[in-house]
Amino acid sequence: MNHYRINEIKLRIGASHDRLPGLIERKLKLKPGTIKSWELRRESIDARNKDEIRLVYTVDFYCDKQIKSKFVTLVDDAKENPVEPAIGTEAIHGRVVVVGFGPCGIFAALELARRGYRPLVIERGSAMAERIADVESFRNGGALKTESNMLYGEGGAGTFSDGKLTSGIKNSHIRQVLRDFTDAGAGEDIMYLHRPHIGTDVLREVIVNLRHQIIELGGEIRFGTKLEELDIQDGQLHGITVSSRACSDGERATEYIETNALILAIGHSARDTFALINDKGIEMQQKPFSIGVRMEHPQEIIDRAQYGDEDRLPPADYKLAYHASNGRGVYSFCMCPGGEVVVCTTREGELCVNGMSNRLRDSGTANSGILCDVCTSDFDGEDALAGVRFQEKYERLAFENGGRQYLPPTCSMEEFLAGNGAAEAVIDSLPSWASEAIREAVPHFARKIKGYDMPTAVIKATETRSSSPVRITRDENCESNIRGIYPAGEGAGYAGGITSAACDGIRAAQNIISKFSN
Repeated sequence: MNHYRINEIKLRIGASHDRLPGLIERKLKLKPGTIKSWELRRESIDARNKDEIRLVYTVDFYCDKQIKSKFVTLVDDAKENPVEPAIGTEAIHGRVVVVGFGPCGIFAALELARRGYRPLVIERGSAMAERIADVESFRNGGALKTESNMLYGEGGAGTFSDGKLTSGIKNSHIRQVLRDFTDAGAGEDIMYLHRPHIGTDVLREVIVNLRHQIIELGGEIRFGTKLEELDIQDGQLHGITVSSRACSDGERATEYIETNALILAIGHSARDTFALINDKGIEMQQKPFSIGVRMEHPQEIIDRAQYGDEDRLPPADYKLAYHASNGRGVYSFCMCPGGEVVVCTTREGELCVNGMSNRLRDSGTANSGILCDVCTSDFDGEDALAGVRFQEKYERLAFENGGRQYLPPTCSMEEFLAGNGAAEAVIDSLPSWASEAIREAVPHFARKIKGYDMPTAVIKATETRSSSPVRITRDENCESNIRGIYPAGEGAGYAGGITSAACDGIRAAQNIISKFSN
């Protein structure tokens, strides 16, 4: 049976997918029934002509006939499926430990468990049910839980987001990641949508299902457990010390865990862990990132700009970019159709914002980060943690300018562009060059999205955690300068988003598999 791929097969909105085989056969001048089986590989929207919007498909199909056509590609299944590494021969002392249970840690642990390594995962935050309760309490005016919040806990920061699975990387593990999410309850459409998302409501269930899979395969996950110390001797990891909330009197119990194989999947907000590994001599370097605001518009404004009068499509998104006169790049980030802006922080006296939406994206409000480039030359210092201090500075300003009540500085678009009224608190929560560049970019964005500069659009500050402010250096085998420590994922500076972090976790796990026996 031959496996082919064909692009640019179009359907009218509302037409059944079942029409696709017939359309392909007609395009290739094949007899009806030639295609024996098929699957969607990609669905996107072509809205360039608002009067004739079409859904555009890439389709894989199988048939006995050999086809020679410029429209099709013969798929090599051997190259499509990633090769599993051979199991190594070095002995593991203790167990493989994964620090962090966000996307990187989850998929690293899942890969290890599938290959019989019974990994131990430590996560400083809470399990899902407790974490959700803590977040909802905080959002309703309760106290901030510094170890259980929108950034720490089961599933990582992505749990309270849109659950986007888009990625700019090309990686053979992407299909595996999407399939694992699908099998855990995310929905079959993420396998082919051009910009797939799960939604925070569904993602919470999916993450728990993935946790259960890891445990069933012999893995162990300990929540409320924090990395406190690294036992490094002669450039080699020998073990770690962790603390946990095991004591009834509120004190944290400590424990030494022997290991010579550790995946650091710590996420981009584990600033105290950055400090720990920096102090222990693990090589790190400054990394540029971005800072900006969240902009909110009625979803109907975005829908109309993207789709015209067509109302049968999902809530529309957008992707915008502009190069400002001061040399800074300004761009949209993590656009959330039908979502909401949420406050997220891990420490008292600091505030940052993010976007979140449910599976149906039905809030009626669109929001996106509008961010400005931050260069390492903007940092106050040459050390690896200077970018962390930069983030902290502006998060403290946002907290103060928001009234010290974990309410983000907020203004209207009219105020923001004029630079007066409530906009003063928003602008003062950003570097001057960032607010100038973003304000300059808005009229240009409005030329692409009609109504983008509407006076009543809402601006909220400050978004600081689009990516990690550090990169933990590693070699081609994902190993740091300290043997046995494998930095991975978004916090280590090697990923940006759920899918790429998951893929990097798999990569780190496979490097451990290829070195150590189970």
